[in-house]
Amino acid sequence: MADIWWKADPHDLHRLVDRVSSVYVERSHLDRDDNAVVVINRRETVRIPAAMIAVVLLGPGTRVTHGAIRLLADSGTAICWVGEQGVRMYAAGLGPSRSAGLLHRQAWLVTRPKERLAVARAMYAMRFPGEDVSKATMQQLRGREGTRFKRLYQEHSRRTGVPWNGRVYKTGDAFAAGDDVNRLFSAANTALYGICHAVVVGLGASPGLGFVHTGSAISFNLDIADLYKGEYTLPLAFDLAAQGLTDERDARVALRDRIVETKLLGRIVSDIKTLLNPPDTDFDTPETSALWDERTGTVAAGVNWSSSELSAVISAGPSSPTAGTESFSAATMGEQHIAVIGPEPDTTAPAPEQPS
Repeated sequence: MADIWWKADPHDLHRLVDRVSSVYVERSHLDRDDNAVVVINRRETVRIPAAMIAVVLLGPGTRVTHGAIRLLADSGTAICWVGEQGVRMYAAGLGPSRSAGLLHRQAWLVTRPKERLAVARAMYAMRFPGEDVSKATMQQLRGREGTRFKRLYQEHSRRTGVPWNGRVYKTGDAFAAGDDVNRLFSAANTALYGICHAVVVGLGASPGLGFVHTGSAISFNLDIADLYKGEYTLPLAFDLAAQGLTDERDARVALRDRIVETKLLGRIVSDIKTLLNPPDTDFDTPETSALWDERTGTVAAGVNWSSSELSAVISAGPSSPTAGTESFSAATMGEQHIAVIGPEPDTTAPAPEQPS
């Protein structure tokens, strides 16, 4: 039997104080053992305490039992079914104990023009290091971004020798218009959107509540993806076009490898938390499964409120133990990203005998 051991890139997982940001599993089987998720493949067996995981990303070749899913749901852990290294987002599930703190914060920010503009400026500031954008309007920021990308197009064209004749994109069919570098750029961007979607959902934020983009069900995903296009997908498109690798799969696989090398998933987690909950700020969020009240803010759930015995609870307000609040910052997650990937299938093994 394989040894049972704890692993966290490569420090012991059980020593972490905060939750691990994400665990990516590929070519493995997930089961439950008491309060731990057990990841098993031909090479190793890894035990991970479910309550210490923020999001589990289930990649290709993964099988999972009902018991493991139930444990993760009860622990408030998000579960995302994704492509290789998260480059595509297929489905997601959240347990009923998951806090809506980050979602409340996001909704509060996006519905107030002053706060929304501040987050949008912070997003652009990440793309313009050393520049002061604290007083820039959205029109000015869009203009700066257009100028930045025009310069990047020209720089990468000179670097790779691939001609650049302008961005061509057909809405609804990203690969039907433009030359090779345009199609590769669109394909890589699509994969990047899937990665950002997985992280956004895993953190409990809303993909639809964007700060720069609006109107789309994935507006926030587009906002976050734009932070990395100039560094990841654009140079990748020119590099692949220069090598003659022009299929959509070429862009997806190359981006996947680049993400693994640079640990982008952990960076996206950190950036989202910084944008929505900057350092030295704090906010309170109702505890999970509380009920909203127009006078007191929140009251306890799971209680029959028709009873006269609850008058003391009602008068006590949100500061009472049964209607308490918890600080979101106290539940912040660690930056660690763990990958448990099983070995490639053994293609040298003899094929099973066929019945005669």
